[in-house]
Amino acid sequence: MSVRPPKPPRQEHWDRLMEIPLAVASLVYLAGYAVRILADHHLSQGWLDLCLAVTLVAWAVFGVDYAVRLRLSGQGPLRFLRTHLLDTVVLILPLLRPVRMANLYYRLQGRRNAPRFSLYGRVMVYAGLSASLLGFAGALTVYRYERDAPGATIVTFGDSVWWTCATLATVGYGDVTPVTPMGRLVAVGMMACGLALLGAVTGSFSSWLIQVFTREDERDDVQRPPGDSPGAS
Repeated sequence: MSVRPPKPPRQEHWDRLMEIPLAVASLVYLAGYAVRILADHHLSQGWLDLCLAVTLVAWAVFGVDYAVRLRLSGQGPLRFLRTHLLDTVVLILPLLRPVRMANLYYRLQGRRNAPRFSLYGRVMVYAGLSASLLGFAGALTVYRYERDAPGATIVTFGDSVWWTCATLATVGYGDVTPVTPMGRLVAVGMMACGLALLGAVTGSFSSWLIQVFTREDERDDVQRPPGDSPGAS
């Protein structure tokens, strides 16, 4: 397993400088993609071309950021790819980029020395935001490829959202299912993400409960008079 080396000071400065612009570009990309999918029958070709141009510009911002960080890292392309695998995947699949925004709020809070959630709270909130963003992006993609496919059961965006929720929750009712290769490929990714996010939330919640019960037991032991142990007659 490759270990990411410490960031050079110039790269850290660049990362801080680009936090907000990349977050804005992520939202713009997602909004442009969503408009092209959901309103393609209601907008003129000029507006659709504008949405496409907006998404391409946002994607170009991601590419420039990746290239600059590669340059500032001082690593070769192959080593940088190995140590920044997630960043490379996000560059290739820019619909996943909004997920990287989920921890922006916590980084900004930490920089301002503002109070933050506990570790368990951050994990659960991050998992919830990630699931919401992934679900929306996945629903858009599946709807795009499924709505006009022969024999499709996902013919409206509502069907796609319902299928996405069932898949992320690992329920899988089977009333609507993707029939296209791209739709099924997205389904595999959604299943993997759903299992990972559900495991993270469940594990964090269980750890939080154990911590709470342990503190209560310790507090009861401190407050209990000497010799008054449980079960003592």
